[in-house]
Amino acid sequence: MLKGIDPKLNADVLRALRAMGHGDDLIIADTNFPSDSVARETVLGKVLRIDASAAEVVKAVLSVYPLDTFVDDAVARMEIVGSPDEVPPVQAEVQAEIDAAEGKPWPMISIERYAFYERAKKAYCVIQTGERRFYGCFAFRKGVIPPDA
Repeated sequence: MLKGIDPKLNADVLRALRAMGHGDDLIIADTNFPSDSVARETVLGKVLRIDASAAEVVKAVLSVYPLDTFVDDAVARMEIVGSPDEVPPVQAEVQAEIDAAEGKPWPMISIERYAFYERAKKAYCVIQTGERRFYGCFAFRKGVIPPDA
């Protein structure tokens, strides 16, 4: 255990988050996402796991992970097939955690399912959560921490 670090952030996850650089993507995915096969194509090459809900994992990750302020697609969600504008409860919960972490409303774009898979394959890594609800899949682009922060 470490002081000030959410215990959900295991050593493998912390190592990956620390290794990522500005502009790298992190995928946080539900239990139905093809995490293992997609993760094999990422920079890290293997799936990481945190057995908690998507919102809990996002809260833990965003406690140490800066979001990219230079792009419009720093946070993305997988669209519901056939209903791209619908925001299910799992996505609303994650949006609330993002807004809380940033201290302000933060835009989340939506990405069509197969386009999301393609973005995920180009990511640095995939964290598979214990989220069992559908469409609990998100992409987060890493930002920077200024020298004075």
